[in-house]
Amino acid sequence: MREDGKIDYVEFPAGDLVPLKRFYGEAFGWTFTDYGPAYAAMNEGLDGGFNADAADQVKAPLVILYAHDLEAMEAKVRAAGGAITRPIFDFPGGRRFHFRDPAGNELAVWSEG
Repeated sequence: MREDGKIDYVEFPAGDLVPLKRFYGEAFGWTFTDYGPAYAAMNEGLDGGFNADAADQVKAPLVILYAHDLEAMEAKVRAAGGAITRPIFDFPGGRRFHFRDPAGNELAVWSEG
């Protein structure tokens, strides 16, 4: 249910939609609804947070996805054409890795424990 003040939508810069849709479909099983030739919407769950660690500062929001099997998901991201920018590492609450998609957007994937 949509509520005032809640993060409701994340929009990424794209360029060519075809390789981006293929990448997210292959790596994460996402599906899309096309709204004309220059926009594709996805319907995925979303939580969020703020990162004040000086070592992790980036100039854009970092979207973090979840995976039950982090190693398997990292392999799927690589196989789909993603570039791993930070290999799997531990952090308080779990483990994660960062990657860039074909348009250069950086995202992360995390897992508990």
